[in-house]
Amino acid sequence: MKQIICLEPGKFERREVNEPLKSSGNVVLKVNRIGICGTDLHAFEGTQPFFTYPRVLGHELACEIAEPLNENSKFKAGHPVTFIPYFPCNSCIACRNGRPNCCTNIQGAGVHIDGGMTEYIQVPEHALIDGEGLTSDELAMVEPMAIGAHAVRITEIRKDEYVLITGAGPIGLGVMAFAKINGARVIAMDVNNERLEFARKYFGVDFTVNALENAKETISRITGGEMVTAVIDATGNKRAIEGALEFLAHGGRITMVGIQRENFSFNHPEFHKRETTLRSSRNATREDFDHVVENIRNGKVNAAALISHRVPFDDLTKVFPTLLNPLTGVIKAIVEL
Repeated sequence: MKQIICLEPGKFERREVNEPLKSSGNVVLKVNRIGICGTDLHAFEGTQPFFTYPRVLGHELACEIAEPLNENSKFKAGHPVTFIPYFPCNSCIACRNGRPNCCTNIQGAGVHIDGGMTEYIQVPEHALIDGEGLTSDELAMVEPMAIGAHAVRITEIRKDEYVLITGAGPIGLGVMAFAKINGARVIAMDVNNERLEFARKYFGVDFTVNALENAKETISRITGGEMVTAVIDATGNKRAIEGALEFLAHGGRITMVGIQRENFSFNHPEFHKRETTLRSSRNATREDFDHVVENIRNGKVNAAALISHRVPFDDLTKVFPTLLNPLTGVIKAIVEL
């Protein structure tokens, strides 16, 4: 079967390898779509902090069952699925406390272990997400949407509160979608006006703000001078993270779903006087995946709208470097097999 491996930053190699042999507890999946996410792009750049090489990238997958677990399995050959691509140890302190998404020994497909830039992959049956009723495009968008849904859930976004979401890329758009489902008044902020218009058109955000154009004054005007009670950062940009406080109301919360390598800091008196709550959001749980699938099925989330570019698998090694160029206008590229 065909497989693409990232040997080192900036270098892909296409290989012919044997199809996986099903092992105990696992199912073999045929891969139909692969979403390209920031993790893949950063791995190719060499800026992903949890990464080792060589590695088969890819964890946003639409698949179908190739070899079921057994004849009594719920999932028969040909059944559409995706899967939760982070595999916890189930024994560490995080796992014991119901937080497998930040397991001490987590193994993320396409990061710590090989992922889905391949024709077939085997995964534990317990990780499968039922894709009945979803298209392959929608299935490939479930994982990035779950990242957004998780951030919204742990931030405890409430009806009618003003929420600022910085970064209108795929993860930020997912955050916006689920903040809207929770009934929040969503303010999208980015430096790219085209992405802001996309957020308004396809994800129904209430307000858009260009970060380079008097953002603080604009947000103050939108909120009647009170500022926002929650900021969710989906940029992973140091300057954006450190600037979050200037938009935050007293008693507010900051959640960081984006990630970058450097240290960051806040002015302590400004942080302290707000009694600010600061937290990170990592990965997602089955609860979040199920929430995403339900809302795609009921039409509340237009997940496939994220897809702006399509790449045949055989062209991926040639096309992939161009996806790093902002001038290509990529929101979400998807690989078709």
